[in-house]
Amino acid sequence: MLKRTPLYDTHLGCGAKTVDFGGWDMPLHYGSQLDEHHAVRRGAGMFDVSHMLAVDMDGRGTSDFLRRLLANDVARLVTPGKALYACMLNEAGGVIDDLIVYRLAPERFRLVVNAGTADKDLGWMRAQGGAPRERRELSIIAVQGPEARAKVWSVRPQWKAQALPVFAAAEFGPVTVARTGYTGEDGFEIILPAADAPSLWNDLRSAGVAPCGLGARDTLRLEAGMNLYGKDMEETVSPLDAGLAWTVAMKDARAFIGRAALESKGQSRAFLGLKLAERGVMRSHMKVLTARGDGEVTSGTFSPTMNLSIALARLPLGSAPGEAVQVEMRGKPVPATVVKPPFVRNGRILA
Repeated sequence: MLKRTPLYDTHLGCGAKTVDFGGWDMPLHYGSQLDEHHAVRRGAGMFDVSHMLAVDMDGRGTSDFLRRLLANDVARLVTPGKALYACMLNEAGGVIDDLIVYRLAPERFRLVVNAGTADKDLGWMRAQGGAPRERRELSIIAVQGPEARAKVWSVRPQWKAQALPVFAAAEFGPVTVARTGYTGEDGFEIILPAADAPSLWNDLRSAGVAPCGLGARDTLRLEAGMNLYGKDMEETVSPLDAGLAWTVAMKDARAFIGRAALESKGQSRAFLGLKLAERGVMRSHMKVLTARGDGEVTSGTFSPTMNLSIALARLPLGSAPGEAVQVEMRGKPVPATVVKPPFVRNGRILA
């Protein structure tokens, strides 16, 4: 039996086509994946991401624990409400999960972890001496796009009371509103009691926010150059080889899990983007032929914004933007160009 979010019946009422996504019955689209993609780039769209898990940790010593658990440093979150993107590593330096951590008070934190790794993450945290509290009674709705914030405020004007900078969160009673997202557009991720999720969803829909499914979420995040766990990184992949060196804080002597392995092994691959020069769609695991040796596509798709195929890929060290390569597609080498992600941010084509 597939798991369902509290919005499942609401999705069916909106005409959703659902699929098995890591054991969850989730909306793939509500009619047109292309229209949903463009709604986020040009207006506002919303996603049910309640399959992801909010995890709370608090009490004396929580900050010190998270400084050891995560490769990024929560000490950077000086002001309550600030957020940080971080990787949780194993001792070999591989990525157990990537997550967002919010510092809501000096020793009170909320982490949002991926659905497919949630149980594994909780087990790892507990094995390291942590006491994570699962908040499965909460739902998460992401509202994204240039009109997203205005649409949210139109239906919940009380949330406009506090101006939120990017990558920050504010609490309004049992609701946490965070200015974060996974699309390359502005907007909010709203964590709220599950019982209140359908009414917010329906109010947003009435205000003109388009329901969007997993299909559009994937094309949007790839255009934004954002990694997907299980494709662009996993337990056998170092964040240094996944384009995430910027999330690894090693300027001081902080002893976080996986640090020794990262320092010992260093970076072995370059993580860059590709644009296909001909018709076709790049997909995961396709071989990339370069002058320095072979690489591999980790994520690929057709970009609705750019009207061509784009991909993220692990390439030989020394690969650089502007370099001409070939992608092996059905046994045929197809020309492509190496670029630096992101491809699209805030509606603008960058690559």
